[in-house]
Amino acid sequence: MNPDISRLQIKLFSDGADIQSIVEMAADPRIKGFTTNPTLMRKAGVVDFEEFTRAVVRVVPHYPLSVEVFADDFEGMRNQARTIASWGANINVKIPVTNSRGEFTGPLIRELSAEGIVLNVTAVMTLEQVRRIAQELDPETPSIVSVFAGRIADTGIDPIPLMKKALKILCVRPRAELLWASPRELLNIFQADAIGCHIITATPDILKKLSMVGKDLESYSLETVQMFYNDAKSAGYSIAEAPAATLEEGPDLSKRRRSALAAY
Repeated sequence: MNPDISRLQIKLFSDGADIQSIVEMAADPRIKGFTTNPTLMRKAGVVDFEEFTRAVVRVVPHYPLSVEVFADDFEGMRNQARTIASWGANINVKIPVTNSRGEFTGPLIRELSAEGIVLNVTAVMTLEQVRRIAQELDPETPSIVSVFAGRIADTGIDPIPLMKKALKILCVRPRAELLWASPRELLNIFQADAIGCHIITATPDILKKLSMVGKDLESYSLETVQMFYNDAKSAGYSIAEAPAATLEEGPDLSKRRRSALAAY
């Protein structure tokens, strides 16, 4: 059965730090929110963290926007979280599940969530982390738990069973949403939707492939062949004809080829 975009229940968020791209994605009614992080900001050439964040709030004021703290001590994270939250009512503050020393941010999550700050707990990769986070989230405050399914898959582990279990764990916090983070391909959107994941965030490069959903594979095959042909032609590639002596070796050459193949 071919996938159908119109049947998707999952919310699509765009992940990035380029203002122009954010504006373009906001024009797509299928996009329901935005996420970013310090690494994406650095790659995009963002110099002023606050100026960039406030600019994004201005261009997408009615969309959820996840913005991450970058302090490494809990006091610094706390201060940054409160400040970032004050920049826009649509901001979800991203708090990493641990600091760079592996210290669980649970007490900070509990404190900020109790204050009514909408958190996006990020960089989560294990079910034990999900369990511990769920215990700290305030049941009355909306929140997001971002499990990096794509990075989990990079280690050779199928993330789908883990994500299903994460959903069950979060049932104790009905206002908490599970976010499938770091998808590697468009298929991940349909996989996340099929298991009931609430949100998936993907780069614009992946989201732009939504236009290919339902594409006829016979036509796609032909387009691919034409692409290879046209690229070879444009590059001016050529292969010189084999010398006559080589062509005359017919049977012996075939035997050598079969012998070489048999060695594999």
